[in-house]
Amino acid sequence: MKQPYLTLLMVLFILGTSTAQEISDTSFGKGMINFVAKDSSFSVKFAPRMQVRYNAIWDHDGDNYGSAEYNFLVRRARLKFDGYAFSPKLVYKIELGLSNRDISGATQFNRNTPRYILDAVIKWNFYENFELWAGQTKLPGNVERVVSSGNLQFIDRSILNSRFNIDRDMGIQLRHNANLGGDFFIREKIALSQGEGRNITQGNEGGLQYTARLELLPFGKFQSKGDYSQSDLKREPKPKLMVAATYDYNQDAVKTRSNLGSYMLLSDGSLYETDQTTIFVDAMFKYKGFSFAGEYANRDADNPVAVEANGTPALDGDGNPTGDVVLVGSSVNLQAAYLFKNNYEIAGRFTTADYDDITGRAMEEQYTLGVSKYVVGHKLKVQSDFTYGTAAADADFLQFRIGFDVHL
Repeated sequence: MKQPYLTLLMVLFILGTSTAQEISDTSFGKGMINFVAKDSSFSVKFAPRMQVRYNAIWDHDGDNYGSAEYNFLVRRARLKFDGYAFSPKLVYKIELGLSNRDISGATQFNRNTPRYILDAVIKWNFYENFELWAGQTKLPGNVERVVSSGNLQFIDRSILNSRFNIDRDMGIQLRHNANLGGDFFIREKIALSQGEGRNITQGNEGGLQYTARLELLPFGKFQSKGDYSQSDLKREPKPKLMVAATYDYNQDAVKTRSNLGSYMLLSDGSLYETDQTTIFVDAMFKYKGFSFAGEYANRDADNPVAVEANGTPALDGDGNPTGDVVLVGSSVNLQAAYLFKNNYEIAGRFTTADYDDITGRAMEEQYTLGVSKYVVGHKLKVQSDFTYGTAAADADFLQFRIGFDVHL
């Protein structure tokens, strides 16, 4: 058995045997293990979760839809540890991914190893409403990405997120929140990161990544951090709204999607570099079971067509293009849902992605209808959705998905 799996099993065995004869006061969805030291010097909560689904897709071949291609998939299988160390003002989070989709992406820049670590971050509340974060975690990007994959109202995120999000990275973040009077809250988040995504262990290619986000909550805070959890499970008795904007600048970026995508390798083994800018504007609204989320994303690059080092970056074909092109363009995602009192929810989503001509990609549109049953909120739920997708205004595919989430 490979060493990482052996170590993980040993840790889980020790945790299990040490508490096997004790009755915990925790409950479903609150973590499998909740431990606080007798002297209150530290705490730890352990919460595994998984998402299993069935996918079926019918591609359009120009005349009609072909036969379905289908598969069963463990989309996510994760282990999360969090708590505080020494003081409740110093908290930590560690999240590990074990599914193929979580650990894939080995490159020479992470020593060709699986990418087990999703989050490894400490958060220090060092003064009043100021927090300093350090380590690897999500950047303060579009709200759909920062919402946990376990708290979605569809089977998975939209194509806006998959094409334009800025995901996780290694670095530091400074966060602050304030009450501007009455119920009006404001939150500011800035980050300085490596610019190449998660689990990069070898050097820092290119420059650094700079991210700033501003959030406005004019009607007060959402219940249970509902601005970062889809569906109005709390049935907000008063309207709640968050409006936000993010600006991200990745200096001398070496990947095709800011800190995501593939490395733009040159024939001499070096990397093509170009400044990339990503902008997000998004909103979240909830009231009495109704929820709405809207997002706009745009990415631009100084010289999006990668060329060899001895070429001249240009859009007219001069120089020696490598074949790599930064995914520049824009996208809009709109989704709305209503949660009935029996905890069934019906949701609709429209997403469009319009790429610049130089990418060679056709405009995409997707229309999705989803139905969910929340047994214990997001901690135990069954979800399904049906999507009709087009490319360049032509029928492209039909997709049906159904799955369940379990989060202890």
